[in-house]
Amino acid sequence: MKRIIFLISILSLLASCNNDDADMIAIDNPEIDLNIPAGFPEVNSFASLNKPTKYGVELGEKLFSDKRFSADNTISCASCHIKANAFSDDKPQAIGIQGRVGLRNAPSLQNLLFLKFYNWDGSKLQLETQPLVPIITHEEMDSSILEVIGKIKDDSDYKVLFRKTFGNEDITPDRIYKSIAQFEYTLISSNTKYDKVKRNEGAAFTESELEGFKTFQQKCASCHSGELFTDQSFRNIGFPLNKDTNEAGRGRVTGIPSDFMSFRVPTLRNIEYTAPYGSFGQFSDLKSVLDYFNNGVLDADNLDPIFKNNGKRIPLSETEKNNLIAFMKTLSDKQFVGK
Repeated sequence: MKRIIFLISILSLLASCNNDDADMIAIDNPEIDLNIPAGFPEVNSFASLNKPTKYGVELGEKLFSDKRFSADNTISCASCHIKANAFSDDKPQAIGIQGRVGLRNAPSLQNLLFLKFYNWDGSKLQLETQPLVPIITHEEMDSSILEVIGKIKDDSDYKVLFRKTFGNEDITPDRIYKSIAQFEYTLISSNTKYDKVKRNEGAAFTESELEGFKTFQQKCASCHSGELFTDQSFRNIGFPLNKDTNEAGRGRVTGIPSDFMSFRVPTLRNIEYTAPYGSFGQFSDLKSVLDYFNNGVLDADNLDPIFKNNGKRIPLSETEKNNLIAFMKTLSDKQFVGK
């Protein structure tokens, strides 16, 4: 009798769970082994609260590619974050609905699991809070999360995936954000020629690539450090200024004058595929960036000391530029971009 009462109590408890509790109920939805590359930094502290799962990632990828996220059903996340471009695009500034031009260049989406900040200005610390930004931004999707839910709530495929992922068919903002983040956490790039050389997998640098690596270590590695090839800091490196008065770089987030026009140091992984370069696509190719560094950057009170203390430039010969580009192309992960 006591056993019967105990079972009834357990069933009653499960039946009374709210949606948040239901998310935590064990489902046949195993976690994915992400195979964290050796030497990569610690994962973002929030990622442990939203570990990628089999169906969570499948759901997130579907949501990522759904154009119903935009007001006129023409733009999805995947419209500006294209796999062949390391999940960036080839436009100077992102283009949203009705051809509206965004404030900034669409950043690549790779190794997000290991980043401390998201967006050019680091306005987000948690990947799960980032998707709302493009959804509501006038120049991007110009919609709302409630409008999105209204469009997809009767979609039978989504009902199946939400049930497989979370235990029931309820479509909520939090579940949408978590699923997209789970998919994005799986976008890990670590299978480049550089990685294969480092792992002694039979690959070897050419003479030009090796010389470029030496120049990189001397003149670039202080900012583009570690296995992500970024120290994740915010710096003003004197790039041409965006004339949009809404732009202030990191200063737009912090309100601190010393952060004005400082941007997160971008990763150099897959840099071959992510042109144009700069926060609003100021440079069409890598040679243009290196020429600019050599010729001298814009001065500013908060110009990074690397430039401020060296005549506002990084001196590079034509040979060094060519070798640097050769080395940076060893950071291309063809498997990651599907080439």
